[in-house]
Amino acid sequence: MYSIIDIETTGGNAPYHRITEIAIIVHDGVNVIDEFSSLINPERSIPWNITRLTGISDDMVKDAPRFCDIAKRIVEMTEGNIFVAHNVAFDYNFIRSEFSQLGYDFKRNQICTVRLSRALIPGKTSYSLGNLCTSVGIKVNDRHRATGDAVATARLFEMLYGINKDYIESRVSPSRFAFSGLHPKLKKEKLDELPESTGVYYLHNEEGNIIYIGKSNSIRPRVMQHLDGKNSKKAGMMKRMIADVSFTLTGSELVALLLESEEIKKHQPFFNRALKRARFNYGICVSKNAEGYLCLSSEAMSANDKEAIVTYATLKEAKASMQHILENYRLCQKLTGLYETEGACFYRSVHQCNGACIGKELPDVYNKRVQKAIKYFSNETKQNLAIVESGRTHGEKAVVCLEEGRYKGFGYLDEQQSISGWDELVDTINHYNDNRDTQQIIRQYLMRNKVKLIEFSL
Repeated sequence: MYSIIDIETTGGNAPYHRITEIAIIVHDGVNVIDEFSSLINPERSIPWNITRLTGISDDMVKDAPRFCDIAKRIVEMTEGNIFVAHNVAFDYNFIRSEFSQLGYDFKRNQICTVRLSRALIPGKTSYSLGNLCTSVGIKVNDRHRATGDAVATARLFEMLYGINKDYIESRVSPSRFAFSGLHPKLKKEKLDELPESTGVYYLHNEEGNIIYIGKSNSIRPRVMQHLDGKNSKKAGMMKRMIADVSFTLTGSELVALLLESEEIKKHQPFFNRALKRARFNYGICVSKNAEGYLCLSSEAMSANDKEAIVTYATLKEAKASMQHILENYRLCQKLTGLYETEGACFYRSVHQCNGACIGKELPDVYNKRVQKAIKYFSNETKQNLAIVESGRTHGEKAVVCLEEGRYKGFGYLDEQQSISGWDELVDTINHYNDNRDTQQIIRQYLMRNKVKLIEFSL
């Protein structure tokens, strides 16, 4: 049996956002067996941009049940079934996170209809739910609402099941060794023991040497993807060499990213060498235009002689950072190279730009905010900061420390444990080296996620 699920949420990151709506359709591959849907009170406000996307507002959920009120129903409708969703990792990780806050370890085998569709209906220009359903003649009602998307996913799953039932059933549980060409020393029991939790995993060859290090918010499914090994010749070669798997749980995604970076530098695994190519080839540069405004630009460093205030591995990362400071420091799209126009930028028309693009805001006033943004980029705040994240177990918290703006290391504390000062906190963590990789990891993470920050006086 299959539990086909769709959720709506307050944002895109499971540890920090909450579920606002859920729909579950229990299905046998041919017929619908049971259905359930409900709005959920996320116990926090819903951002306006999410309300604009889903139509779900604070008023709609204020009298809805909390997740804990319907948790038993969710367990009952998924127990013993395969968890099915479009981009399954998103829905599954959110539901696991909600249950984790209740102290319950929610585990289900999963199937992703995106991956199934790519295999069974190849050649589509887009595999997003809306575009894919349109291309195969499935009508989607109430797009971006849980029930509408779950019904569409169920109809898509029925179609895929009809195309190749055997293929789908072979994908149900990767731990049953549905894959061929695996190393004879790789034990099924070892794969069954892998957690569906956040951490760093290590793939070993038959001599025990580490050949690949990765990070995942759900280790077991990620390792299973490696064992599929169909993405490239390199992936297939690595798959045949994997004789053992080990892992370190981190709880925090930020800690996992930092630990992964540290471990790759330390062990230099053969299949991570792609990560050791030339890095930081793009940057954000600053210049002053003829009118006296400080202008920021995202550029390839090889294309100019400018000195970057911060560098990135890809142009996409550089532009994402630019968009972040544009919104947080109320800068102008035109003067940050994000909107080409002879007149006012688009943000001016929606009152998110003060008018520097058309001379309505004086250079001295505008430039002060640019200088603040540059300090953010250059990490010149020089604060002692603790970033507090979820720990490895219920009742534990992870702490990442920045000393005068530089990465110091990470550690774990009991949620009830109190720290009297910075020196005491630093004594409890594992110390690591600060470098451009760690600075970029932390900067990007803070951009994408709302985290708890504790400032300590210098």
